[in-house]
Amino acid sequence: MGGVLGCSEGRSAATWVDFNLYGHQIVAHLVRGFNAAAHHNAVDGDAVPVPHFGAALSVEGFHALAERLKAHNVKFVIEPHLRFVGKPGEQWTMFFHDPSGNALEFKAMTNPDNLFAKYVVTD
Repeated sequence: MGGVLGCSEGRSAATWVDFNLYGHQIVAHLVRGFNAAAHHNAVDGDAVPVPHFGAALSVEGFHALAERLKAHNVKFVIEPHLRFVGKPGEQWTMFFHDPSGNALEFKAMTNPDNLFAKYVVTD
C-alpha cells in the first residue's frame, strides 16, 4: 500500500513497518485475527469505518491522490466525494482499507481553517 499511496518505507520488523505519510509517521502493525472492517458510524449519510486513521490534505492533493488510487484500482469503502456541503465542516473525503484491513480516511477541507474548528455537527 505504501507504493500505491506514494509513501516511502522507513524502519521495519517482521510485524511492523513505518511509512512517511505526507510528512507524518504511520506505523502498520500486523495483528493476527484483527478485523477493523467490523464497525461503522453514520456520518452525513455515509457508513464510516470505525476505527480509522485520517490524514488531511490540500484540495489539490486530495484530488491527485484520489486519481492515483483509482489508477491502482483501489476499492473504496466510501468513494471520494464532498460532504457537509455548505456547513463549516465541508470537506472532500474518501475511505478505503489497507491490505491489513485498517480503515484509512483522506480528506481536504474546503476551508482549511475549519479543520480543527470547534462546532457541533447537526444532521
